[in-house]
Amino acid sequence: MKALVTGSAGFIGSHLCEELLKQGYSVNALVRYTSTSNIGFLRTAKEKYGDKLSIILGDIRDQNIVYEAAKSCEILFNLAALIGIPYSYSAPQSYIETNVIGCLNILNAAKKYGSLLIQTSTSEVYGSAQYIPIDEKHPLVGQSPYSASKIASDQLALSFYRSFGTQVIVARPFNTYGPRQSQRAIIPTVLNQCLNNKSGELKVGNIDTTRDFNYVLDTVKGFIELSKIKELLGECVNISTGYEISIKNLIALIQEICHSSLKLEIDQSRLRPNKSEVERLCGCPKLIMKYSNWSPEYSGEEGLKRGLIEALKWMQQSQEVYGKNDKVSYMV
Repeated sequence: MKALVTGSAGFIGSHLCEELLKQGYSVNALVRYTSTSNIGFLRTAKEKYGDKLSIILGDIRDQNIVYEAAKSCEILFNLAALIGIPYSYSAPQSYIETNVIGCLNILNAAKKYGSLLIQTSTSEVYGSAQYIPIDEKHPLVGQSPYSASKIASDQLALSFYRSFGTQVIVARPFNTYGPRQSQRAIIPTVLNQCLNNKSGELKVGNIDTTRDFNYVLDTVKGFIELSKIKELLGECVNISTGYEISIKNLIALIQEICHSSLKLEIDQSRLRPNKSEVERLCGCPKLIMKYSNWSPEYSGEEGLKRGLIEALKWMQQSQEVYGKNDKVSYMV
C-alpha cells in the first residue's frame, strides 16, 4: 500500500509517517516548501527507510502539487493545517486558506484518483462540552477562528462523500502530546519551564480547564486503524481516551515527574478571550473501538504519566543536541 501524508514533517505527521513505514507502507510525504528545504523530523526516517519514503516539497494550498503528491496513493492522510489557536485571532484568513482550501485540494485529489481520505479534525470543533463524555453527535461550536476553519473543512469533506461518493473519514483526535511537540502547547511549555527554570514562577494560562490527552502513538495508530474500516466512511470519529484532567492537576503531575517546586503564575498573555475559551473536553472513543481493535495504550492517570515521561526524555535529549535556548529543536 502507498499512502500520502500531508503536514508530514511536524509533530503528529512525522510519527504517522514512521508508523506507516514500520507497518510496510510506502509513503509520499508532502512537506511545506521553504528556501532551506527543511524536512524537519522526517530526516531520521528518510535515512532509515530510503526510497520507501518520498519527500515532496510543496504547499497544500496548491492543487497541482497535491495532485502530483497523491498520484498512485491508495490512502491520503491530511494533517496539513495551521493549528495555533492564538495566531488564529490575528490571521483568520490564513487559517481559511490552509485549513479549508487545503482540504478542498486534497478532496479533489481523492475524488480524482478514487483514494480514501482520512481528514484530520480536532476536538476543538465541539467547543466547551455540553455533556460528558463528548460523542460524535455533540453539537459543533466554533469558539475560535481556528476551530471554525476545522468545522468548515470537516463539513466540506463530508459533503464530498455525500455528493460524489468520495471515500472520506473524518478523524477527530483530542489533545495529542508527546515527543516533538511544539512549545506552543501546554505540556511542552510546562516541561521546558520545569527543566530550565529551577527557581521562580511557572508561567501558565487558564488552569481550570480540562482536557483529554492522547499520547501521539495512540493517535497515529488510530488514524491507521480508521483507514481500514469501510463501515465508517462518511463519518466523524473521535480518537480519545475518555480520561479528563484539569490543567492544574496536569501541571502538578508534570512537576512531580520533574521534581519541580516552581510557583504557578497566571500569565495574562496566555489567556484566551472569555467567550473563546473551551472550558471542558473529554471524548467518547466507543465508535472507533466498536469497529476496530484500537484502544489507547496510554490511558488514565498511569498512562498519561508514562507518556509525560516519554515527552520529558525527548526534550532532555533534544536540549543536549540543540541547546536549551534553541527553538529549532521544538519546531513543528
